[in-house]
Amino acid sequence: MDIDIGFWLTLALAITVVVWLIDKVLKLKSKGGPVGSVVETSNSLISVFFVVLVIRSFIVEPFTIPSGSMLPTLQINDFILVNKFAYGLRLPVTNTKIIETSEPERGDVMVFKFPENRQQNFIKRVVGLPGDTVQVKDNVLTVNGEIIDRDLVNEWVGPGVWRKQYVEQLGNATHLIWQEGKTNPYTGRQLPQARTQGEWTVPEDAYFVMGDNRDNSNDSRFWGIVPEGLVVGEAFMIWMHWKPVFSLPSFSRNGAIDKVEAN
Repeated sequence: MDIDIGFWLTLALAITVVVWLIDKVLKLKSKGGPVGSVVETSNSLISVFFVVLVIRSFIVEPFTIPSGSMLPTLQINDFILVNKFAYGLRLPVTNTKIIETSEPERGDVMVFKFPENRQQNFIKRVVGLPGDTVQVKDNVLTVNGEIIDRDLVNEWVGPGVWRKQYVEQLGNATHLIWQEGKTNPYTGRQLPQARTQGEWTVPEDAYFVMGDNRDNSNDSRFWGIVPEGLVVGEAFMIWMHWKPVFSLPSFSRNGAIDKVEAN
């Protein structure tokens, strides 16, 4: 479960402000001693908590990629930046939109609160907009009856399994995707993952999202749409890659998220 840093920052700021107000009335800092020291430290943290809260809530917030659902675009342990005002300014904790800016577009990499556990942040690619019909059949993606363009750039075939890497054009985003499945042992035919196929209609004020690792992603094909009220922001940059504990951070992957580099 993700730690809700916005909630804790808001709580910390509220506590320090309350302490400051009490100090204004009772002059606790001027009395010295342990209480005076605590009050002085608390007062000095108000500006720090305020600045950090404003930056994380309204400008940019860092996230870490915990799974492989967005491979090959995003790797496990990538550190990314999310534009918090791309889809409107929202209040911390409640995520209530207070200022309209723009709406998610097809092809955006979007961070949102997981509808089945709103304490957890998910990251996927926007495939369907409000009113769209999305279909995946025989591993071919169509939106509103139009096949999404893609070009095969790499293919791996092993005993009983296969994987293909495509460059896909989804909206204005050109990005890589993986698709994989099993091979029929008698005919050698490549079989799609049946559980990732289907057709869905996106309701108003909601979005249909999928991982770029198309056959290994827990996304809208399984738990449904993302309501607009759960949108967090647009992921736009990788700024570091760091495996935990015994490795040094790497900056070789720094750059825009949809920089296509087939391998």
